[in-house]
Amino acid sequence: MNKKNPNKLKILNDPIYGFIQIPNTLIFDIIEHPYFQRLRRITQMGFTNLVYPGANHTRFHHAIGCIHLMQKAVRVLRFKQVVISDEEENALYIAILLHDIGHGAFSHALEHSIVHGISHEEISLKFMKKLNIEFDKKLTLAIKIFEGKYPRKFLCQLISSQLDIDRLDYLKRDSFYTGVTEGNISSDRLIAMMNVKDDGLVIEEKGIYSVEKFLIARRLMYWQVYLHKTGLVAENMLVFVLKRAKELAEDGVLLYASAALKYFLNNKISEANFDNQTLEMFSKLDDYDILSAIKEWANHEDKVLSTLSKMIIDRKLLRIEIQKNKFDKAELDKKINIVCKEYQFSTREASFFTFQNSIKNQAYHQENPIYILNKKGQLKDIAEASDQLNLQALTNPVVKHFICYPK
Repeated sequence: MNKKNPNKLKILNDPIYGFIQIPNTLIFDIIEHPYFQRLRRITQMGFTNLVYPGANHTRFHHAIGCIHLMQKAVRVLRFKQVVISDEEENALYIAILLHDIGHGAFSHALEHSIVHGISHEEISLKFMKKLNIEFDKKLTLAIKIFEGKYPRKFLCQLISSQLDIDRLDYLKRDSFYTGVTEGNISSDRLIAMMNVKDDGLVIEEKGIYSVEKFLIARRLMYWQVYLHKTGLVAENMLVFVLKRAKELAEDGVLLYASAALKYFLNNKISEANFDNQTLEMFSKLDDYDILSAIKEWANHEDKVLSTLSKMIIDRKLLRIEIQKNKFDKAELDKKINIVCKEYQFSTREASFFTFQNSIKNQAYHQENPIYILNKKGQLKDIAEASDQLNLQALTNPVVKHFICYPK
């Protein structure tokens, strides 16, 4: 191969879709960038592999899968006489490729512990703007679409809506790797039924059952996988491990950590001070930093940090109870008192092991409807177009409360 002109039109082999083609050299160069390569070291599903051992796929897998589905969507819409320019097509590929680039280690745990007030979407945008400078403003249109500021609404909906390319990949992919067949949606069929009406993304009437299955699959995947009680406990414990480590670091206690993790433990990071230096450090932080730190912290002299870390590493997790109603405060206080006596902890220290919170699952939000296009050219919200009575029920948010405490 000529080193001056390497072959950038690669084909990747994906276990779900088979061969995936990288559409052009710009996309290849973005994939090769260290910011994007970091996604190989960010698991897609956090600690879900403690429940489903196969769930070890990464954000990198997911992003590549998304670009494949986006190529299919562009082909389908163009076949149906929807005009999409070459520039818009490329912008869609870039936007979907980079939509998750701001995810932190173990996905959502960082957002609730050592980085505050800034979401992964906002960090993704910062990465995209930085890459835009490096790639001579070639990402400008992709950024507009990602932010939902581009005048052609359906292009923005392909990136972010209730039936976007992101969801079409992650449901199918997470179902495949966990082995939970309830999430196995027909992404091909849903894409084949896509169309555009009044500048909005719609699904043709023939695809109504595929949309119903998609919404039900999403609900089942949330209860069975994303909000599975074991995964929920592990993620909450990780949040508390990082919170404790940050507290200790702020008090000047020496902690083993990589340079990137040290930076976030020693500095108060929020949206206001998330500058270029912070972004650079964030780009070097991944699951490996967190896991290697936790393995070391299991032997730390701080009993709270070491006990929590050891519990995660050995999978000796806290017990969890889930119910519809909020737990009584007296019950929580009683459990905290037991922990105080058992472990010789103060009430404050015991609160790292005994806590309550809530989870919410709403499979369908009617404020951003999925529209079904009938043969007469009329649009109807899927919740009304469907003859499935339970689809209307999916619009109601279901809230459950949980309490965690040592076994």
